[in-house]
Amino acid sequence: MSTASSYSRIAGANDRVALGVIGCGGRGNYVASQFLKDPKVQAVAVCDVYGERIDKALTYAKGAKSFYAHEKLLEMREIDVVLIGTPDHWHAQTAIDALSAGKDVYVEKPLMRTREEGPRIVKAARVNERICQVGLQQRSGWPYIRARDEFVKPGKLGKITLARTFWHNGPSGPLRRSMPEKPSNLDWARFLGPVKWREWDPAQYFNFRAFLDYNGGKTTDFFTHWVDAVHMMLGIDNPTAVMSAGGIYGGYNDGRTAPDNVYALVEYPSEVTVTFECGGIAPTPEYGIELCGTEGRIFVNRNRVEFHPREQGAPPMIDRRPGDITLDHVNNFLECCRTRKPPNCDVYIGQRSTQVSLLAVQAYVEKRMIHFDPVREEVLPL
Repeated sequence: MSTASSYSRIAGANDRVALGVIGCGGRGNYVASQFLKDPKVQAVAVCDVYGERIDKALTYAKGAKSFYAHEKLLEMREIDVVLIGTPDHWHAQTAIDALSAGKDVYVEKPLMRTREEGPRIVKAARVNERICQVGLQQRSGWPYIRARDEFVKPGKLGKITLARTFWHNGPSGPLRRSMPEKPSNLDWARFLGPVKWREWDPAQYFNFRAFLDYNGGKTTDFFTHWVDAVHMMLGIDNPTAVMSAGGIYGGYNDGRTAPDNVYALVEYPSEVTVTFECGGIAPTPEYGIELCGTEGRIFVNRNRVEFHPREQGAPPMIDRRPGDITLDHVNNFLECCRTRKPPNCDVYIGQRSTQVSLLAVQAYVEKRMIHFDPVREEVLPL
């Protein structure tokens, strides 16, 4: 499918944008609802490995076709854009298949499960001339844009040497074991996909982020967002050393392999250190990013910017607004599908940020500092 033919289908002011949703869990359905706030968007197909989730998706995708296999959905020539909200271990292959089928793609983070998958997704987007937005919505969020443009770029923070990122989410809870028998309308083999076979386990289906076979746990779930926002605000993406520590400290010896407490540190050649904290602590502190410089520091999260200048007793600048920046990110993607301009979190940007969190996972698993060549994208030998 050529870029010109795809553009001609969706560029007109009155043309419908046909959406296919692959992965109809909580996040997939929520992001789909943001797509459907654009009156030109119509959900024409949904796909999931679990029939119950397909039925739920059909409540907002009235009259849509439904599938268990995403390959069948991608055979629908009328689909213009695809939203991928599958579990993390399916992101890469689903994205590559959708891009190769000539669809523009919005894929939730993390973009990939392994570093090796990243360049393959980028290649699929470039070879097929597709728009591919990664769901790192901070790139479209007003707090991060304001922090970058009004404080970082003009030098109001001075020389920035530390970016603290933190996303604590409270003490761990037990894994779900309440469905000992696999539902007959759930395709377990397809859910596993690239992961090696194991018998039905409701904990691994409902709590896949607790298992490193499927993703990097809290590091890829949370740190991917924050390190990408730091990259955006500071204009960097080239780590040279990564370390991580933590463990399963919540008291549950139930087979989970992803740490429930994890702390990472990343070094950049521009003399910036980025840290990440995620602990099972209560009460849960506010999540966010703090950029620390010689002339001030700034706190940023999805609803607030707070600048503290260096001067003793100087009042902080605080800008707080309600709302969810996911809609801004979805709208940026849809606009780029029409204009063919690169989206705010183009697939290559998402790949560069996701590899940092995956390096932190590797450092945690191997219990060592990872030295990295950011140009060749290779881990250096010991």
